[in-house]
Amino acid sequence: MDLPAPLAWLLDEAGTSSGPDPFLAELGTRLLADGLPLAGGALTLAVPHPIIARRTWLWRAEDGAVIEALGFAEGPVDHAGREWLAGFGPVQEDVVGQTAEKVVLGWAGARQFDPAEVARLRQTARFAAAPLAVLAERATRAALLEAYLGRRSAARVQAGALSRGTGESIRAALLYADLRNFTGLSEEHEPARVIAALNDWFDRLAGAIHAFGGEVLKFIGDGVLAIFPVNDLPAEACDRALRAVVAARAGMAHLEGLRLEQELPPLRFGAALHLGEILWGNVGSIDRLDFTAIGPAVNLVSRLEGLCRPLGRSVLISGALAAGTRTPLVPLGEHALRGIAAPCAVFTLPET
Repeated sequence: MDLPAPLAWLLDEAGTSSGPDPFLAELGTRLLADGLPLAGGALTLAVPHPIIARRTWLWRAEDGAVIEALGFAEGPVDHAGREWLAGFGPVQEDVVGQTAEKVVLGWAGARQFDPAEVARLRQTARFAAAPLAVLAERATRAALLEAYLGRRSAARVQAGALSRGTGESIRAALLYADLRNFTGLSEEHEPARVIAALNDWFDRLAGAIHAFGGEVLKFIGDGVLAIFPVNDLPAEACDRALRAVVAARAGMAHLEGLRLEQELPPLRFGAALHLGEILWGNVGSIDRLDFTAIGPAVNLVSRLEGLCRPLGRSVLISGALAAGTRTPLVPLGEHALRGIAAPCAVFTLPET
């Protein structure tokens, strides 16, 4: 079959694209080379994600750049691709395949498309259905894995690290935090209110962690274990962890005001920071695996958090992390930690 170059590419090679963004850039470039008067392109996929409903990639013909726009589940149904394309010129938009809500491919013309060009673009959409189905499935799988496992674990699963007993050593600033008197809260209130309180807490804490480049490794009941990996300098990871816990504390203070207005009890918490190495390992039974952080550093940071209430502080910091940061801290002396052989130098934030 003698096909135009863009259609031959869609049939033979496009399914191996590394993602929707390079797919759109390559297809747009090939259509331009084939004589179509394109100024820009857009590709929109629906994503099964708790926050993100749609992902749209936008391609500019002038320089070949691709940027991404997100549509959020709780927001209005947007048409980011269509509105962006309309800024360039006349728009030709086609649903790809049989699922109108999932894949839309659109183009902006440098001038009005003539009927023959519209027909070529529609034929392009038909040929794009098969490779885009592959890319959409891949994007769906990645979104689900990241939502439930986190970025690091999701990447390992997608890379095929499925063997029990495999793992990696990570040097990082660790953050461990949990709520105070959560057992009492869960006994005194109906499940829906308890779950809402947990989600409010996790939103403030995990949101701050992610905002400063950290990653939540585990939700443990009402607790959270997160890391800020050391890339070059330990001080950078330590400072990011400290900024995150300050932001989380501010977020929880705001939440406390909201809960007070609703005559709900406050959500008290404790958080600890430590710098050390963990083993991020693939452990479990033969047919049920999980990525779990283990090692002395995990034990120390969790034990250190247990000192928050006795010391009357919401945030405690180990001597190891204090030595690695440029942020001024308040020393609280050395303290024995349950299960830890040597006493630990403990610090806190000013005005904690």
